[in-house]
Amino acid sequence: MMGFESLAGLLSTPAWVVVMGIVGTAVGSFLNVVILRLPPRLHYEGLSPLSGKPAGERPPGILRPGSHCPACKTPIRAWQNLPVISFLLLRGQCRHCGVQIGFRYPLVELLSGLLSAGVVLVLGPTWQGLAGLLLTWVFITLSFIDIDHGQLPDLIVLPGLWLGLGASLVPVFVVPADAIVGAAAGYLVLWSVYQGFRWVTGKAGMGYGDFKFLGLIGAWLGWQSLPWVILLSGAAGALFSLGLKAIRGDTPKSPALPFGPFLAMAGWVAMLWGDVVMQTGFLLLLVF
Repeated sequence: MMGFESLAGLLSTPAWVVVMGIVGTAVGSFLNVVILRLPPRLHYEGLSPLSGKPAGERPPGILRPGSHCPACKTPIRAWQNLPVISFLLLRGQCRHCGVQIGFRYPLVELLSGLLSAGVVLVLGPTWQGLAGLLLTWVFITLSFIDIDHGQLPDLIVLPGLWLGLGASLVPVFVVPADAIVGAAAGYLVLWSVYQGFRWVTGKAGMGYGDFKFLGLIGAWLGWQSLPWVILLSGAAGALFSLGLKAIRGDTPKSPALPFGPFLAMAGWVAMLWGDVVMQTGFLLLLVF
């Protein structure tokens, strides 16, 4: 029989990273369903912060009914639902009605696969690796929902925050004290920025979901990660805004960019390379 050391060695091979990348693309297929179906369902149930419960037909659930073409409603068979591969085989079209399938579906699947492989490559087959996969999938889901609807659902954020506090009891990434302070500080920092910006300009610069999301990151990664998450997300958001302004000619009246994707990106980087980011940041501070 294979001993524990041999099994651990096998799980550390590049082949295991490839396997988890494939698993990640399959999970990405499910994330597409959550991204597509959860916001309308919350809106219908009156749980969306944007509006009250609307009248009309009840939206589909997450698991039922099964996947189908949004145009002709034809159920999608298993071989037509293979992550990325089916999109290529069907040339991005529904096999029955020929309607174009959005390119973002395989993009989310591929992104989930690549990021999942990256987590296992860096953190390995450990409790941190398992937690890292879960956080990665949460980050992807919240990012795309925020892009589509400008909201970060409490149904995902709050359980994720509490799960991070619970994970600190193991501990996975940080000890309970760091997690508790991280969750509180993450919320209060962006809440303070929001209130200050609103007091100066009379406008809301971000939503309450961003406060909770940073609290989630702080609960998992501790208060020590927050300065760098804020700096990275802020810098990335500013550069992206400047790029859009140069390309599209955005004005101050243009719709604000969702901040959730930038927080997710910075949180993912801090999760995998937090020590490197902190050391590099301190060196830059000393130099300048």
